[in-house]
Amino acid sequence: MLEVRARRSFGAFSLDVDFAAEAGRLIALFGRSGAGKTLLVNMLAGLVRPSAGRIAVGGHVLFDSAAGIDLPPERRRLGYVFQEGRLFPHFSVRGNLAYGMRRRDAAARREFDHIVALLGIEALLERRPRDLSGGEKQRVAIGRALLAAPRLILMDEPLAALDAARKAEILPYIERLRDELAIPTVYVSHAMEEIVRLADTVVLISNGRVSAVGPLEEVMSRLDLRPLTGRYEAGAVLATTVESHDDADGLSALRFPGGRLLVPRVELPPGARLRVRIRARDVSIALAPPKNVSILNIFKGTILETGEDSGGAQVDLLLDIGAPLWARVTARSFRELALTPGAPVYALIKAVAIDRHSLGRAGQPRFRDDSDGSAI
Repeated sequence: MLEVRARRSFGAFSLDVDFAAEAGRLIALFGRSGAGKTLLVNMLAGLVRPSAGRIAVGGHVLFDSAAGIDLPPERRRLGYVFQEGRLFPHFSVRGNLAYGMRRRDAAARREFDHIVALLGIEALLERRPRDLSGGEKQRVAIGRALLAAPRLILMDEPLAALDAARKAEILPYIERLRDELAIPTVYVSHAMEEIVRLADTVVLISNGRVSAVGPLEEVMSRLDLRPLTGRYEAGAVLATTVESHDDADGLSALRFPGGRLLVPRVELPPGARLRVRIRARDVSIALAPPKNVSILNIFKGTILETGEDSGGAQVDLLLDIGAPLWARVTARSFRELALTPGAPVYALIKAVAIDRHSLGRAGQPRFRDDSDGSAI
């Protein structure tokens, strides 16, 4: 477990958090800019000292104000990946990767080769940082953090300084590390796309406080959290499994508790686990099964909750279609269709509304045995 109880004030801003999350998965610290995410990560790293509290990873106490424990950063065994690569300019890529290695034996060399292969940086080893792209620098920075034999990796908005193309380059590598290595990761971001693709557990932070902690699908399905998760991009996240592919029409069928969801073809084999984010604004409502429509995904469900926006022009509905789903309708439609909790409805989802930014591989939970660094 990652256990965090920390308090610290900086002028008018105060951070006061208290949460525990399973550290065998990727934990996302999610919230708007200025919420306190980076401050919290720096407390985990030992770069900022809480005025009071306790921080522990897997039973290893890093900070405990009551017990007088405050391990310095170099003794915390945490790997830190910053927004910028912060590579040593006078070292080659190989030198940067080797800088933090705790061991130089045969096992460490195998680990080095494994990390280099996972990150696809074999061809970069003899280059200097000045000769790397932004995405390449971040892959090297991630590799350096991993090779320090950390018990926890901290990533503070590692894609924030990259353009869309470089982000698309890096995300699959982070997914591979999450799925293939046994090192728990705390990932900071305010980008919903990154959270959906990577996170298993979400810690939602607002104004220096923890507003929610839990599995990604649960936190994103809560109607009361929509002001914090972002109204425009708000929606539900469905846990699905690839069922089949239709090569003729370029579609894939994803199975979830509510049935089959058709989406543009995904290049994953049947049986692969996939998360799908469906925005509330991409869901329409009907009171009867629609006929002669182009929309491929139609699910029968029930309204669970309703909630108007601050202006009253739109209404968000939380539906149960076998899994939680959001829909956003105009206030006029809400009124004329008499959409109240308990009412049966049909949810319509356009397949073309689900793009690559809405999809993320679901991680496989793995754990690390700190006695020898092996995965179990």
